[in-house]
Amino acid sequence: MTTLPPELATTEDGSLTLFAPTFGEHYHSTHGARQESEHIFLRLGLLHRLEEPSMSDRPLRLFEVGLGTGLNALLTKVAVEQAKRPLCYYSIERYPLGVELANQLNYSGLPTADLRAIHEAPWGEDISLSPYFTLHKIQGDLTASSFPTGLDLIYFDAFSPESQPELWEEGIFRRLFEASSPGAVLTTYCAKGEVRRRLQRAGFLVERLPGPPGKREVLRATRPLNHR
Repeated sequence: MTTLPPELATTEDGSLTLFAPTFGEHYHSTHGARQESEHIFLRLGLLHRLEEPSMSDRPLRLFEVGLGTGLNALLTKVAVEQAKRPLCYYSIERYPLGVELANQLNYSGLPTADLRAIHEAPWGEDISLSPYFTLHKIQGDLTASSFPTGLDLIYFDAFSPESQPELWEEGIFRRLFEASSPGAVLTTYCAKGEVRRRLQRAGFLVERLPGPPGKREVLRATRPLNHR
């Protein structure tokens, strides 16, 4: 596939995103990039898990499908540092941003230096960006890559099933289920019925929850505690 470089775009909440001409999609909701990430991945994912007493005795292990702009990683870094909860953040990306474009990204109220550190971190190794946030970036195709194991949380933030149908196959969700720990949570912006059913067939318990502005529903999938 010939890929075209992404283009900067401003969303309705004033935060930046990118438009990917190759897929004909924006990286985030045009109603607001930051509020979408905070709602789906932070509030319904990370903060939901941090509230669980069982998560207090060890570092969390998180896997993100689609590093993209780095916004999810940046918000997560800020959140775990505030909570003083260590986290290992794995993120896979097939089409990394160029340094010049990545350096144009900024989000009001969030540390730009941290965002640059995320994009400039080497690939394929653990990089400690703070006492509470260790980043491990994986450059590759999700369908052909091995997943980290013992996962507590999954941010499933690929382009849509229409643009990247191979990433939304039931087999991918089965592999993520097997790579996750009992009680692990997967959150995604996509609430399509077939995606929900594939997650269920893979073994997850799936909830439809209210979405951010411009999005009626999103999905949160949980690996049952009694499945080992």
